[in-house]
This record gives sequence, structure tokens and C-alpha cells, in this order.
Amino acid sequence: MLPSLFIAHGAPLLAIENNEYTKFLSQLGQTLPCPKAVVLFSAHWESKMQKVSEVDQYSTIYDFGGFDPALYTIQYPARGNQEIAQEIEDLFTKNGIFFENETTRGLDHGAWVVLRMLYPNADIPVIAMSVNPNLSPEEQYKIGKALSVLRENDILIIASGGTVHNLRALKWIDNGQADQWALEFDDWLAHHLEKWDLPSLFHYDSLAPNAEFAVPPYGNEHFIPIFYAMGAADNQQKATLLHRSFRYGNLSHSVWQFG
Repeated sequence: MLPSLFIAHGAPLLAIENNEYTKFLSQLGQTLPCPKAVVLFSAHWESKMQKVSEVDQYSTIYDFGGFDPALYTIQYPARGNQEIAQEIEDLFTKNGIFFENETTRGLDHGAWVVLRMLYPNADIPVIAMSVNPNLSPEEQYKIGKALSVLRENDILIIASGGTVHNLRALKWIDNGQADQWALEFDDWLAHHLEKWDLPSLFHYDSLAPNAEFAVPPYGNEHFIPIFYAMGAADNQQKATLLHRSFRYGNLSHSVWQFG
């Protein structure tokens, strides 16, 4: 059975950088069993209703501005899979989760930056999924849980975001040091993830130290994908930190494996 993963997609520049984190992600793609398909929840696709992609051939979305021109030449021509998309929709229906299908949207950088490092040949079918920051963590977890059976069929579930993601606090002159407040929040998170302490995790915003800085109200869409990934491993409640590093003072590069 494949695990589910929470993977930080960092800043867009990650797509053309060669560093500790990009090397780790490239190696991760080589060590994981080859999946039949990837179901990916991206922090950069927000919707009030859960969306399920039924795209046959994805375009590449450049949902950022002012970066190195090389980023805008990258293509990640992944294909979709209608059969698996239908299976997801059937699981949602069975579990009372309302959804809408999407037939035109391409892959945003929350998806293709990660996928390109894991599977550079774009030869693994992808079913893109939206996230809804307005739901409670319990509801986000429930959506992931509805898909847990997919892991038994060699389908890899990935949630792409970032555990500490506060663009207003970034230090673009990077000295390689992580801010103490970011470390304190991430340490708290790691402790409760490893215990699978859902009551505490579901109330992270009031319990975790420095939560208002690590997950600001205007940016919680990057944090909440972790609940989708956890829910997808509800039948194997085990959390393992595979990688953690920081850039720009407090932007987390964390990879968690669930299951």
C-alpha cells in the first residue's frame, strides 16, 4: 500500500534550483514504488466546493509573477485519468461529500513544481484536486479519509502546501538560519503529528505556539492540505517526517509521510 504525502512546494524558484531540498525530492521519486496515478491536492487551487479534475491533457499554469524568465518556459504535460476521477467522485458520493468536476484547468505551480521533481518525465497520470480553506480541519480530514482506499490500488495521494508559510515574514536575503518562532511551531506540529493527536491538530490555531505567524489567516490555504493527506491515511495512523529544512528565514520545506 502506498503512503500519502504532504510535500512543501516552497517558492516557485525551487523549480530551477539545485539544493538540499530539490535533491531530496528527486531521490524520493526514485525510491517510492511507481504509482498507477497521483491524486494531488494543491494549496494554489482554492474552491468553495471540492473540485475533481477530469482533464485529459493538462496545460501548465504560471500562477506567479516577477520571477526568473526561465520559470515561464517550463512545461509539465501530464495527462489525466477519467476512470480514476470517476472512482474519486463515486467515493465522495458514497461518503456524502459534495463536489464538482473540472474539465479545463491546468496544473498550477503547487502541483507541477512538486510533480516535476518526483516524476520528471510527466508519465504518471494526475488527478488534480482543490482545497477549501473555509472548511474545518475535521471536514478537510474527512475528504482525505474518503480516498484512503485508493492507496490500496497503487494510487499516490499528495497534498502540496507548506507547514510554515507567511510571505510577509520572509527574509529574501537568506542567511541559512531558521527563525525561532517558525521552529517552535513546526516542532509542536511534529510532536502532535507523530502522536496522531487529532484533537490538538484540529485546534492548532489556538494551541500551537506562534500559529498566527506560521499560519496567518490570509495564508492558511498552504497549511490545511496536511489534513487531506492525514485523512487519506486514517486506516494506518502513522506519521513520519522525511525531510525538514527552511529557506528565507521561515519558509518550511517539510515532507511528511502518512501510513
